[in-house]
Formats: sequence, C-alpha cells, structure tokens
Amino acid sequence: MASLTISQASCADDYDPNSMSVDKARAFIHRFLQPIEGTLRVPVRGALGRVLADDLLSPVDVPSHRNSAMDGWAMRGSDLKGDAATTLTEIGSSFAGKPFGGAVGAGQCVRIMTGGVVPEGADTVVMQERAKANGKAVTFAPGQKTGQNVREAGEDLRAGSVALKRGRVLRPADLGLIASLGVGEVAVRRPLRVAFFSTGDELKSIGTQLGEGEIYDSNRYTIYGMLQRLGCETLDMGVVRDEPQLLERAFAEAARIADVVITSGGVSVGEADFVKAMLDKLGEVVFWKIAMKPGRPLAYGKIGGAHFFGLPGNPVSVMVTFYQFVRDALLVLQGADPVEPLPTFSATCTGRLRKAPGRTEFQRGVLARAADGALTVKPTGEQGSGILKSMSDANCFIILSEATGNVEPGTVVQVQPLEGLV
Repeated sequence: MASLTISQASCADDYDPNSMSVDKARAFIHRFLQPIEGTLRVPVRGALGRVLADDLLSPVDVPSHRNSAMDGWAMRGSDLKGDAATTLTEIGSSFAGKPFGGAVGAGQCVRIMTGGVVPEGADTVVMQERAKANGKAVTFAPGQKTGQNVREAGEDLRAGSVALKRGRVLRPADLGLIASLGVGEVAVRRPLRVAFFSTGDELKSIGTQLGEGEIYDSNRYTIYGMLQRLGCETLDMGVVRDEPQLLERAFAEAARIADVVITSGGVSVGEADFVKAMLDKLGEVVFWKIAMKPGRPLAYGKIGGAHFFGLPGNPVSVMVTFYQFVRDALLVLQGADPVEPLPTFSATCTGRLRKAPGRTEFQRGVLARAADGALTVKPTGEQGSGILKSMSDANCFIILSEATGNVEPGTVVQVQPLEGLV
C-alpha cells in the first residue's frame, strides 16, 4: 500500500489548520519522519553527542576478573564463624594490577584493595573497618557472610552482550564505557545536514549599516546555536529578500544540499500566499495556526527529499517553536531512539501571569530553589514574542495549558528547564 502523503493526512476529519493544538501538530509531523541513511566510524572522543548506528557488543567480560568491591581482606567464607569473631593468618596481598600469586587455604587471608583480584580459594572479602590486625593475625567481627564484597567476572557485562544500544545519543559516561571495553572506534549516524535562512526585507546581517526601519537578523544565530547543540551540520544561507524568484531559488538550493530546511519569517497570515504557491510547486507543505503563544504560525512539509520547517519571524517564537516541534523531529531524523521529550516538573509561581484560556502558552521564567528547598519560578517580565532578552534571562519555560487562565502568585505550574538546551 502506498505511503500516506502530507496532503492526504491533512484532509482528515479532525484536521483544522486554523486551530491546531500543540500535541496534534507534533504528532502530525512525527508521522512523516524516518531516520536518514548513512553512517561513519569515528574515534571515541569524536563520538560525543553522536547517535550510535549499531549495537555495541562487549568484546570482553566486565569486570574481566573476580575482584574486591572494598579495601579489606579476602578469605574463604567457610572459615568465618558467623556469630563469633574469627581470627585468620595473613599470607600476602592483592592490589589492583598486582594480584596475589598463590592460593588461600583454610585459616588464611590476603590483604586486598578495591579492584584487586580475589585470589584462588577465596570467595569473600571483609572490609577493613570490620577487622583488626595484630601483625599477621587478623580478627574479623562477627556477622560476616560468605560471598560479600566480591564482584564476579562479567557481573556488569558478559562478552558478546549489548553494552550500548543503537540509537543512543552518546554522553560522556558512554565514552568512558566504550573505552573501558578497549574499543577505539564506533559507528555513528552521519550528521544531519540542516540549511537555514531568514526572510524579510527589513533584515540585515551583522556588519552592515542599518537603514530606516531595518533591524539586524538574530534568528539565524539562535537557530545556529540550537542546531549545534543537537550535533547537526549547519548550512547558513543568510537573509533572503521577500521576492518570489529569490525565495524559490533559495528553497530549491536548500532542499538540494540539506536533509532539513528551516526558515524564519514568511509564514504569517498575509505573508504565506505566494510562499504557499511556490512551495506547492516545489514540494508539499501545510500551513498551520497553532493554538499556542508565542509561535502561532508554523509550516511543515517536504521540499524534494528535504523536510521543511517554516518558523515565525519573531525571535522568541522561533526558539519556542524550535523546541516544541523541531528539536524532537531532528532527533528522530538522526536515528535517536528513544527520543526523550523535554522534561517538565512542578514549581510554585511567585508572580502573577496574564493568560487567556484557549491556547497553550510558553512563558519565560527563572527557576530557583527557596530556603525551604521548594522549587519556585518567577516570570522574566514582559513576555512579548519580540523580546529576545526574555529568553536570554530565562532558564525555563512556564507551560500554561489551553484551559488555564490568569495565574495568581502561589499557584503550582509546570516548568520545562532550558539549561543545556538553548
């Protein structure tokens, strides 16, 4: 059966482009996402933040030998008297990297450090805090149990078992795990190529002189930063004027060189007519009015083989829509599995928030911990979609649902932290 097209899906009975909820728009986009093809091998240090292309199998047991989990003494558990103190004779030592060469017999013990190989014949380690040495005679407190404080070979990983699953976005701890297996290179998904540009006759690039009514383009810089955080290969195509021929040429070129095309501006009511006609010519795109603030206008579709996201022009709206719609989509396209949603949790709002029911709002806030340990959040001030400083000052979104109205101080609200995201 042929795959569903964007146009076919947009004809569904419950599809309303003039009042699309955040959740429905997000779900719609995800119906058309498949990971890109292509992998490459990189050294361990070059794998940070990349998506693992294949399951990583452990070539060895981890740990590779039975070892001590504590500093103490190793002995045969059968020598311990259980409810009474036990005195044994120390016959040597086993340190990490310098194992004891003999075997432990009845009535004997070996001094051992954390990570040291448990000698032949021994099966138990008593921590040094539960022992008292007098020369070679070591007395152990009662209550010790056979097998305690010993880590068996392969306890963490068996040779041939999956150490890391494909689709994992590799973190610093993962690099250490890979190195601990003696693996020097791993296969990762190739970087997602993302082309982006801003549209608008009023926009100027840094380094040029502003004329009357002109402003410097900030959106390309925030988009660049957000894409870098996701490990994408970025292709900045600059500012494109609001002229049909120039825009058509820019869209066609972006779709030719990239997996994803992102634009800011040009999708609002009154602006989208000629853009829509042009994109219909080049591909398949839907235009929405999302029931959210900021970021109401949004476009999504395909231009040739590239996915397209048309974001609003206001600076805050660009960032909000990126993190609510584009971020997860890019992770899916990179092959990340699972794609974990941005976390949310509760905090007490310390200020009054103005809000009309009927749409989801993402207000900017500062999350902090009160003296009693409770989490609090306060708004950054004016919440206009053009006030980029509200994003710069914020460390979280305050998420207010469609049904929510004005929020009074002391109300518990949902917050979404930005640290590490923006």
